Amino acid sequence: MPYRWTPAHTTPLPRAMPDADAPDTAAPVMRLDLWPHRSLKGKGFSATIWIMFFGGLIPVVPFIGTIAFWILLIFMMTALAALWTALRRSDRDRLREEMKIWPDRICLTHWPTKGAPKTWEANPYWVRITLHPGHGKVEQYLTLKGGGPEPAREVELGAFLSPEEREKLRDDLAFVLGQLKG
Repeated sequence: MPYRWTPAHTTPLPRAMPDADAPDTAAPVMRLDLWPHRSLKGKGFSATIWIMFFGGLIPVVPFIGTIAFWILLIFMMTALAALWTALRRSDRDRLREEMKIWPDRICLTHWPTKGAPKTWEANPYWVRITLHPGHGKVEQYLTLKGGGPEPAREVELGAFLSPEEREKLRDDLAFVLGQLKG
């Protein structure tokens, strides 16, 4: 799954509320990191490049010693360079989301691939988790909506996850928020 709870979301959360005079830098009781699926890493990347290289040589080798060899080799190496670049760019994209949960506050930060991070905060007691059945291109659209005294703002969570992963995330998040509320 492209998300991780720290500590595991099944561990009991502390019941004590933080001290009102304590600094706001207190460590969260729970942290959720989300990231999109990555194309290939490490050995998978190397294996793909080598398979592409040797597979590309199959039609080129019979033309060794002719001008066609050099033309085909240029095209094969261009395709290999394009594959290399696309896979490396996929790994460089830093799209991710981070949710920190305190007994009295939730902070969701979304880091897009370009631009400044976007932050949303709410009191966990007032947060509503909604899994919309699907409209348009998106199935199982997961949103969080904060309530309380300030106007509620609805934010999307895990847009890059599959519908099944968003369902599982909703269940996990409901469990954690239930622990905080209960």
